[in-house]
Formats: sequence, structure tokens, C-alpha cells
Amino acid sequence: MLPDCLSAEGELRCRRLLATATARLRARPASAAVLVPLCSVRGVPALLYTLRSSRLTGRHQGDVSFPGGKCDPADQDVVHTALRETQEELGLAVPQEHVWGLLRPVYDRQKATVVPVLAGVGPLDPQSLRPNSEEVSWGMWLGGSSSLSTVSASCLQVDEVFALPLAHLLQTQNQGYTHFCQGGHFRYTLPVFLHGPHRVWGLTAIITEFALQLLAPGTYQPRLAGPGQPRGFEPLASSRQASSTPGLNKGL
Repeated sequence: MLPDCLSAEGELRCRRLLATATARLRARPASAAVLVPLCSVRGVPALLYTLRSSRLTGRHQGDVSFPGGKCDPADQDVVHTALRETQEELGLAVPQEHVWGLLRPVYDRQKATVVPVLAGVGPLDPQSLRPNSEEVSWGMWLGGSSSLSTVSASCLQVDEVFALPLAHLLQTQNQGYTHFCQGGHFRYTLPVFLHGPHRVWGLTAIITEFALQLLAPGTYQPRLAGPGQPRGFEPLASSRQASSTPGLNKGL
């Protein structure tokens, strides 16, 4: 059963569990920060994602991600970075008091530190968002192909903001995993979330896993694993996905 993570008791539990790490991580420098927005869409608890614009430069174009970006020298800390970037990208202003805490940092291919910031953004009306037309447009997905709606922010945009209900993410049929090999040897396993409007994978899937472990303890079974592999590490470009072996890519 999905716990009532949007209740006052659920929020307090999460804040307490994150308090120590949050105090420690806020004082440390990082390369980037993302906001993990826990929202309620039509009364359904969900996480909010963005689909990066295909017109952006760099390797993250067209990827599913959480709102966020690089830390600016003027930012007070990683929380400030995540909130600033979210407002710039989506027009969504999240007060600092709505931040529950910091999840475990993850690392990109260049070993740069990315800090996930969990926040409760409350009831969300997708039409109230004002996405930056240079980065994203919006849509909402609540499960089932008939529930997907996308509104383009410009004639050149095909990208979205969408919400995936926690109940969807916690269903085993929507959870996959990919084993990665390098030099013919197993290196690590990464989670993948399937059957939404877009596949959630990479760093975003790892952060999603961290959030689910916190929000639904005992319900979600972690899939991130690897001998000698730092947790939260994104696969190297030179790694080979072990897609040819039956059973290694569940649901892919």
C-alpha cells in the first residue's frame, strides 16, 4: 500500500530522515542541483519531470530530467540553485520552507556532483506553469495513453513537463533495469522506469529510486547495484549495455 507521503506526518518523517545529510551537504560545493518536485495532481501524489528541449546544446538534449542546472557563483547553496533553476525553467516558484531535504548526491560522466533537492510543491495545475520556451513545454500524464496531453510552448517545441504518479512508479511492471558490462565483465545495474510517456533512465532514474526509497519505505526494491561502483554513478560512454543477454534488460 502506498503510504500517505503527502500528509503532515509523512512530510515530518522524511524531513527527519534527511536532516543530518541536508545540513552536511548544503555546506559542500557542488557542480549542479536538481529539484525533485513532489506534487499532487488531481489528488494523486506524483513526481514532476521535464523533457529537455531537443534544441538545447549538449548531451542532455531530449532527455527526461528533473528541473535544475549548474550552480551559479551567486547562488547561496545547492537549494538556492535548484529553486532558481526551477523558476527559470518552469515558472514554478517554490519557497525554501517547502524543501524537505537533500537526497544522496549523484555523479555525471565527468564525476561532477549533482545534488537532488526534494520539495513538496503541493497541488499542481499544469496550466499554471509558464515554461521557458527555450527549454521545455508542458504536458501531464496520469496513467493510460488517453491521459497524456501536451501543449507546445512554441511551434518548434515538442517537449514536455509531465507528472508520473508514485503509484505508477511503484508498480513492478513499470520498473526495469539494465546491466552494463565493460571489457566483457559486469560493472553495474541501473534502474529504468517504463510505460509512461517517456522512459526515465540514467541519473534521473537513480534520483527517482532514491526518492521512492524515502517516500515508500519497504515498498520499492532498489535496483541500483555494482561491485566497486559508486552508487549514483552514470554509465561511462565506453560501457557496453548488455542487451544481448536474456533477462538483463527487464522491460526494455
